[in-house]
Parts: sequence; structure tokens; C-alpha cells
Amino acid sequence: MPPDSIVREQAWFVIPAYNEAAVIQSVVAQVRSCYPNVVVVDDGSSDDTAREATRAGAIVVTHPINLGQGAALQTGMDFALRQQAGYIVTFDADGQHCLEDVDSMLHVLQAENCDVVLGSRFCGSAENLPRLRWLVLKVAIRFTRLTTGLNLTDTHNGIRVLRASAATKIRLRQNGMAHASELLNQVAALKLRYIEVPVTIHYTAYSVHKGQKLSNSISILMDLLIARFTK
Repeated sequence: MPPDSIVREQAWFVIPAYNEAAVIQSVVAQVRSCYPNVVVVDDGSSDDTAREATRAGAIVVTHPINLGQGAALQTGMDFALRQQAGYIVTFDADGQHCLEDVDSMLHVLQAENCDVVLGSRFCGSAENLPRLRWLVLKVAIRFTRLTTGLNLTDTHNGIRVLRASAATKIRLRQNGMAHASELLNQVAALKLRYIEVPVTIHYTAYSVHKGQKLSNSISILMDLLIARFTK
């Protein structure tokens, strides 16, 4: 069920982006066809990510150097909260996420009176999910269950919806991929009410080439260990 106009006006999309000039304009344009408020955090890109995002109508906040996705998310959430956002939607820049899932997640957030709605590709659909990525994500899920006690099926999915009251309590200090587990650690520690819902992830040739390399998978596992011993 699509959210009403008031909810759409209160929702702010936070899109971290690093060298996404090839796709960011279409991603922002798609979001802004339904939701007016989009902030793209250009995380020290060396290409035209900022210019393309601006052309599509996003507000762009720029990191002068590449700090990592966790840092970009925190910057974006802080910016959106200063604009009096009622809801924060985290959304990837590479075109993997479906806008229809955000509609459903906002509906669930209100209907179930929870603080955070988390998307799960393992409850929904992950088209063309690479085998290595599947294995790494399964390890990450088990690890996060053990360390947080949260019974989740997907712990590294970038599509989330948070009430502003919950987002103000989240402080991401892990700049890399470990921010995903860190966020869940804080959800558990703060006893925030959460629900996991099915979402669809489209693994395109672009996203697989950009983000599903062996080095990225190893980075997730290393960041999990770092997060475990530095929290």
C-alpha cells in the first residue's frame, strides 16, 4: 500500500554513493518520481557522481575523501534529521533496490508501530545473487545473530526505514561495511522495536561488477571481526 502524501513529504532518502556516476541519476530520478526528499552523500568520488545526482534533483553532501559507507550513511542521516525528517530511508546507489519495497516498509512501520523496518532478500527475492556473496552473507547472518540476539535472516541489506526518533539514537562509528552489524548491535542494545520484511534485490551486471568482488566479500568478514572487538 503506497504511503499518503504526508508520509512521503516526511520521508528522507539517504543514498551513500562512491563513483556511481553511471547510475546515480536514474536511481535518484526514480526515487524523486514518488518521494521529494533525497540526499546523496558523495563519499569522495573521483567521477561525476555529485553532478549527476544534482541533475536528478538530489541534495548532495560531499566528503572530500572516501570515508566508507558507514560514514556516508551517518552524514546523510544527520543531514536529514536537521531537515526535520520524520522517517529515514537508507537506499543503495547502484540500482539494486525497488522503490515499491519502500512503500511497503513505510506502511509496515506505521501499521505495526515499530521503530525500524529491515529489508531481507532471503525472505523475498535476490535475482542473480552470486554464490560467493551468498556464502559470505550467510556467515554474516550467523555472526550477527550470535552477537546481537536478533533473529534476522539478512544482516547486510542496505534498504531500511527508521523513524526519526530511532535514527537520532543511532551513531555509526564503523566507516566500512561493519556499519551494518554495528547498526543492528545498537538496535538490540537500545531495545528498538524492529520488523524484517521481504524485499527484492536486483543483481545487475553493473552491481555485480561494482560491489560483489572477492575483495568486497573479504572486507565484510574482516569488518565483522573489527566490529566485534571494538564495540
